[in-house]
Amino acid sequence: METDIRTQLLSLAEPEYQKFAASLIPNISNVMGVRLPIIRKIAKQIAATDWRTYLDTARDDYFEEVMLQAMVIGHVQADLDELLIRIAAFVPKIDNWSVCDSFCAGLKYTKVHMDAMWSFIQPYLKSDQEYDIRFGVVMLLNFYLEEPYIHQVLPLLDQIKHEAYYVKMAVAWAISIAYVKQPEVTMPYLQHNTLDDFTYNKALQKITESYRVTPEDKQRIRGMKRKAKKQAETLKQITS
Repeated sequence: METDIRTQLLSLAEPEYQKFAASLIPNISNVMGVRLPIIRKIAKQIAATDWRTYLDTARDDYFEEVMLQAMVIGHVQADLDELLIRIAAFVPKIDNWSVCDSFCAGLKYTKVHMDAMWSFIQPYLKSDQEYDIRFGVVMLLNFYLEEPYIHQVLPLLDQIKHEAYYVKMAVAWAISIAYVKQPEVTMPYLQHNTLDDFTYNKALQKITESYRVTPEDKQRIRGMKRKAKKQAETLKQITS
């Protein structure tokens, strides 16, 4: 099965699209150049057949092969215990933001198992691995920025202290979406947090880029940008 799927993917690769796609994910060099809607279509077909055999034998040599597995896991029908086993087996394969974010967005059955999935992702938020943490953070921003979870999400984001770029960007993204969805809850957090300057300022930038934020609120958010020395002052205020 895997040999046939690789042949199919290679036949669908577009050289010009390969250059574009590869430029978006600079930390990998194994992109075939197959468009994501095509991969999603194949994933749906696999999920409707013998998807267990596919996942058990799938190869990870190309970006598209890993992305296909991610999308299959999102489309399959199985009990929660099996789904969690499949998710846990897949997360170590994530080595770029694109697979991570597409994988998380596809796990829509999270909405049916909110408490169980919440418990499942907690260890990933405490990991020392870049994409383990990003997986946990992107799951939070996709599914847990509403009541009652958002009150727990913001403190969890504040506890993440990892220097990897794609962790910081995920945290900033999550905070910006939290503000867009729940500004009354998120503003006090923006005023009192222990985020590093880069993550904090990126969160503010992403908030101001949202069309769902009013011009008045954007002006206020811009005025909250932290100067390099301000982080130490903020930490001192919080701990004093």
